Amino acid sequence: MHTDVEEIDQDRRMLLGAATLGLAAAGTMALMPSALAAAADPEAIRPFHVKFKDEQLKDLHRRVAATRWPDRETVSDDTQGVRLDTIQKVAKYWRAHDWRKVEARLNSFPQFMTEIDGLDIHFIHVKSKHEKALPIIITHGWPGSIIEQLKIIKPLTDPTAFGGTEADAFDVVIPSLPGYGFSGKPKEAGWNPPRIAKAWAVLMQRLGYTKYVAQGGDWGNAVTELMAVQEPAGLIGIHTNMAATVPADIAKLLSAGAPAPADLTADEKRAYEQLDDFYKNGLGYAIEMNNRPQTLYGIVDSPVGLASWMLDHDIRSYRMIARSFNGEKEGLTPDDVLDNVTLYWLTNTAISSARLYWDNAHFPSGGFFDPRGIKIPVAVSAFPDEIYQAPQSWAEKAYPKLIHYNRPAKGGHFAAWEQPELFTDELRASFKSLRDQI
Repeated sequence: MHTDVEEIDQDRRMLLGAATLGLAAAGTMALMPSALAAAADPEAIRPFHVKFKDEQLKDLHRRVAATRWPDRETVSDDTQGVRLDTIQKVAKYWRAHDWRKVEARLNSFPQFMTEIDGLDIHFIHVKSKHEKALPIIITHGWPGSIIEQLKIIKPLTDPTAFGGTEADAFDVVIPSLPGYGFSGKPKEAGWNPPRIAKAWAVLMQRLGYTKYVAQGGDWGNAVTELMAVQEPAGLIGIHTNMAATVPADIAKLLSAGAPAPADLTADEKRAYEQLDDFYKNGLGYAIEMNNRPQTLYGIVDSPVGLASWMLDHDIRSYRMIARSFNGEKEGLTPDDVLDNVTLYWLTNTAISSARLYWDNAHFPSGGFFDPRGIKIPVAVSAFPDEIYQAPQSWAEKAYPKLIHYNRPAKGGHFAAWEQPELFTDELRASFKSLRDQI
């Protein structure tokens, strides 16, 4: 099935009505056999193909070129936010960015759509050729997308071609969060991480997996950890690259803006200082989206506005991205960054993705970094440039069945995207002890 932004926003009732009449669905979508099957069976798994119109790309470039620029910041650093010089380099690079390459890459992987809890869920599903592959569902966060995980698909599914053995093989499932990418946009409030976690368990069951593991960072961690809390049939363990391990007494001190306790270890003190800086200087975007996501009309109307909003997630990621647009080769490339921002733009998901923050705030399920009482096996990869690098001492308390803990030498918030080789090694090591259960 081919799609563009109008198709993504298609109301399912229109599709059902069109199927009944035997007519083409409203908008630009032809009623292909897969669409007819969806109308007959909303739980059907339908093939999905990405293709945006040339006019949409021309409109994007026109808007970038027409950007109205503000005055330069009044400081010589990034304390006021994304620097003018940086975002102008992003805009300049955007002129040469090739979205069609991104489409081709996405379409090189099997993609599907299926309805769960009344909402269309888009996902990539790549099966390994190796017989005893371990199924894994991997969840992105904000301001990420399925683009984050594209680099790890082949190393996970075809390990013998990437320095591994058959025993390292995974079947990989990568869904787009509700309101993100090509998944449906919720029409009602309440699509918070616990609800998404339940939907992911349905997805894995629908795909026929009786034993599987889950992985996530950012919102993906919240969803993955809540899957572990819910303990759906078949889930045997999880991996996180943004662990929720902050002890209650530490969280209380952080919320009060207090200095670090004197008795912390070196790793604990570093984590405390990272969190303290994030809470004091880095939460602006989250506060706005927690409270008033619908107000962000500007980032739906301006591609450069959207890019700057997405770049300003956490200081270490922002600085790494800024260096990449200055020609330094580390972590993400300029094309990586614009692949992701362009996906948000073309799917018009700036506000629908932001509502996840509002839903989480208004239908709360615990603090973002609070331990959740997980009883199943957990593996932790604590990357140094994450919002905070979870100390092993905190991880051991938060996860009684900690089966793997490591502090990779480099990598940050977008670990799978920035350091795919290290990330792949982490997943292979994390689940090695669980493979005899499949």
